[in-house]
Amino acid sequence: MRKLLLSAALLACGMGAAQAADLHEAWLAARQQHPDMAAAAATRAAGEARRVQASRLWNPSVTAQAAAGAMGSQTSAQGAAFSMPGAPQTSGVGFDTSVRSGPGTRWGVEARMPLYNPERSAQGRQLLLSADLAELQAASVQQQLMLRTAQQYFSAVLAQQQRALLLRQQEATDQALKEAQDRFALGDSPITDVREAEARAQANAALVQAADVEMQIARQALAQTTGWSPAQLPPLHLPASSGNETTALRDGKPLAPLPHWLNLAAQDNLQVRTQAQALALAEQEATKAARFASTKVDLVAQAGGDHLSGSGRWGSASNSARQYMVGVQIQVPLYTGGQLDARQQELLRLQDKAQADLDSARLAVAQQVRTSWLHLQAGAARTQALESALRSAQVRLQATQLGRQVGDRTTLDLLQAHNDAMQSQSNLLGHQTRMAQERLQLMALAGQLDEAALQAATDTAHMLAPPTP
Repeated sequence: MRKLLLSAALLACGMGAAQAADLHEAWLAARQQHPDMAAAAATRAAGEARRVQASRLWNPSVTAQAAAGAMGSQTSAQGAAFSMPGAPQTSGVGFDTSVRSGPGTRWGVEARMPLYNPERSAQGRQLLLSADLAELQAASVQQQLMLRTAQQYFSAVLAQQQRALLLRQQEATDQALKEAQDRFALGDSPITDVREAEARAQANAALVQAADVEMQIARQALAQTTGWSPAQLPPLHLPASSGNETTALRDGKPLAPLPHWLNLAAQDNLQVRTQAQALALAEQEATKAARFASTKVDLVAQAGGDHLSGSGRWGSASNSARQYMVGVQIQVPLYTGGQLDARQQELLRLQDKAQADLDSARLAVAQQVRTSWLHLQAGAARTQALESALRSAQVRLQATQLGRQVGDRTTLDLLQAHNDAMQSQSNLLGHQTRMAQERLQLMALAGQLDEAALQAATDTAHMLAPPTP
């Protein structure tokens, strides 16, 4: 019976599985052209660049400097001792040199390699964590686009099928109007039947027009996401359920118990993982501000020189100096005026906030998982009820048609029976659409939503869809 119902819904839209564009095809199109995917790719590339930065933090660095310009210098030394070959040493000697605004140059080269630097170690861990966070952010963007594509696809499918049902209802209403007019012309029915049929036909025409607008809006939104031309958008294919919403999302096994989904969400939910990365980043930022983190040990090699020439108070002069050094440099902060302690307290409080945000995200995600799981659990009973209502409406329609032919039912009874049957089928289609979205939402909450999930939904629809007539 479920296959018959689904067959009627698909045939009402004038399409078969082989002719329709499925959800997986819509996602592949959106993935190829939507700007959000370009943004996700750029985010991933930035994350990989941070990994490269982290791997090179401990590499040696070399800097050079040079300067030239007008310089001045004056030196004075008193009480020096002077000696030269062949002459006795002379004490109490003074030396004076002076250059006023002479041309001067200065240069220097320094190579430095860190040996011990807690702040740099924390910075490296931050870069790696930030790279992982970039991957999570890109995955979140992709997942949100996937859900948005699915939602737009389902909306377009539902609008398309609702319009098809209304067109069938309009055909039935027009037929009833024609019969009422013929019966009235033969004197077999009152004019009220004609007026009721006319009113219902006009109302149904208005509903068809409104449904056509809704379908155009839904198809336009899907076209913008997928890049498909709205005018050439193919018929769409509803990823229908198997009639039992408690079936699994991929392999046909029963839906796993709620604790299973809660555990998956706690470990793999993208929002929770993103908040966990934010907490880890806050912890490393607080580590960088700790007092011990400011201690640095570097291997240093330096070379430099100065040259100045010109004339001064005692005549022409030229000064030159060269220096070099290879060794280890240790830097230990002794007192920072309390600024470092205040900075660390700020970062510790931000770390507490990140922990609270993580706890809040876990609670929110757990509640969403429970809601989606319970909706799916209740969906089976709801599906059965809607299928039963549809069967009942179809039987009642057949009985009313027969009663109208023999004169036991009025035209209004027949029109109402047609409306009830259409509404029952519309309710079932809407429920199937909501359950399809609910299944994908649960997988997204558990961190399991991917192309395989969309393909599984499509495969389910192909399995249930009737062959093309």
